[in-house]
Amino acid sequence: MSYTSFAVAGPGPTIGGRIVQARSISLNDRPRKAGLMFNIFNPLIQGAKIATVDYTDVKTLASTLREHNVGVVISALAYGALPAQWSIADAAKEAGVKLFVPSEFGMPTEGGKDGHLAIKSEFAGKPVTDHKPDYVKSLGIPVLRIYTGVFMEFIPWLTGVELGKFHLMGEHTVSSSFTSLDDVSGFIAHVLTTLPASSLHDVTFRIQGERTSLAAVGALYEAHVPPVPVMHVTELPEGFVKQTFLQRKFDEGRLSSGWDNYLDKDIPENADSGNKAWEGHKWRSVKEVLGL
Repeated sequence: MSYTSFAVAGPGPTIGGRIVQARSISLNDRPRKAGLMFNIFNPLIQGAKIATVDYTDVKTLASTLREHNVGVVISALAYGALPAQWSIADAAKEAGVKLFVPSEFGMPTEGGKDGHLAIKSEFAGKPVTDHKPDYVKSLGIPVLRIYTGVFMEFIPWLTGVELGKFHLMGEHTVSSSFTSLDDVSGFIAHVLTTLPASSLHDVTFRIQGERTSLAAVGALYEAHVPPVPVMHVTELPEGFVKQTFLQRKFDEGRLSSGWDNYLDKDIPENADSGNKAWEGHKWRSVKEVLGL
């Protein structure tokens, strides 16, 4: 049987809210304290239920999960909120949750050793060190990881298009994985509500909407009317901290959904291995999503 009751932590406009909407469920207005919000939804009902819960209050959070008979917890928390996943997992364990979908939805993190890659790997991936097992596994909760490459909608932010130029720190001819937000959220909703529950336990799906390079995307911008010229720079504009981190990873090929942190190389044939789980779906292209 498939899962029927879910909770989404961090149901914002980027991915969390779209997961709910992917099942044609209306999402109520978010309270102002969005960081304390837990969204409960069930694809069999018309409206999503909102529960405002402090993520650090494990007892109350567990009670909320039990009240709604939640089978799957989906984390859509952004980088700065990732530490909250630990207490959410504690509550999920106490409430008898059957599956945890951690906040991945980007480059492969299992075995990652720096920045948010290490944080995510320690939480739900294979441990970097033998003496430190991943946290969710230590609780006995099965995990479903989904790697997507880069959200297509983030390309303008990543390259500073709003400044009038497509900024590339390097040549960026290495192919990477790009997937639209709607395809990611639709895929998550599809596999969770149609595939047998047992087939989702301790599984990793690697998906991509299109495999291309940032240089190729830049060429689309230059050919567009009006054109956005490509500018190759040694460093990105001031304040582009996250963009700098990601562009460096792009140049190394680590933004491919097929990247293996243990082998330290890309395995291109694995990058879209999970696409087959959504049989018949037409994946959106970068040109289509960005209107190029």
